[in-house]
Amino acid sequence: MKLPSGLIQGRLVKRYKRFLADVELEDGTQITAHCANPGSMMGLKEPGLHVWLSQNDNPKRKLKYSWELAEVGGGLVGMNTGAANRIVEEALGREAISELTGYDTMRREVAYGENSRIDFLLQKQNVSASCFVEVKSVTLSRQPGIAEFPDAVTARGTKHLTELENMVRQGHRAVMLYLMQRTDCTRFALADDLDPAYKSAFERAQASGVEALCYRCHISTREITLGRAAAIMETGKTQS
Repeated sequence: MKLPSGLIQGRLVKRYKRFLADVELEDGTQITAHCANPGSMMGLKEPGLHVWLSQNDNPKRKLKYSWELAEVGGGLVGMNTGAANRIVEEALGREAISELTGYDTMRREVAYGENSRIDFLLQKQNVSASCFVEVKSVTLSRQPGIAEFPDAVTARGTKHLTELENMVRQGHRAVMLYLMQRTDCTRFALADDLDPAYKSAFERAQASGVEALCYRCHISTREITLGRAAAIMETGKTQS
C-alpha cells in the first residue's frame, strides 16, 4: 500500500477525543491531524513522539492532515487501522498469503451473521463452502519484540470471533488474521490481561475450528506492505 507522497514530520503534542491529535511541525507550527485509530493507542500517544503526517488540501475535508506513522523505539508503526484491510487486500491479490491462495473470487465488507460484515469473503467456483477472513490491525507492544491485541476491551472484536465460530459450524472456513503494523516486533500474543473475555472467545473459536494467522509488515515512509508470517504466543505477559 503506497502512502501519500511527501509525508510531513513532526512531534506529537497530544492525542485526544479518539480521532484527533495535535502535532508540532518542524517549523514550530502546531496543527490538528485526524487520527484514524479508535483504540486506546497504549504506548503510542506519548508527547514528543516522532510522527509523520499526510496532507490533503481538499476544501471539503475538515482536517487537512492525517497521522500516518510513528517512530517508537527505533521502529515504525502504522497508525491507520483502516489501512490493514488495504494491505491485506493487496497481498491477497498477488497471492502473498500462502494459507489463503487458490480462491477464484474475493469480496469485501460482505454482510453475514448478526448485523456483521466480514472483511473478506473468499470463494471457489462450484464450491458451496466459503472462506470468511476477519482482519485486525495490531499496534500494541509492551515487551520488546512482542505485539499484542487488543489494546483495550473490545466487545466488537469478541463478537467477530463468535461470528466466525458460527460460520465454521455451518460448514465454512473462518480465519482471524492479525496484521502487525510494527517493524520492531516478530511475535504476536493476546493481551489477555487487558481483555480476558476476548481471550476466552479466541480459545473457544480456535477449539471450534477458526484459524488464526499473524503477519508482519514492511513499513517505510513510502509504503506499507505485507511481510513474513509471525509466531503466535499463548500470552504476551512476562512469564515468571
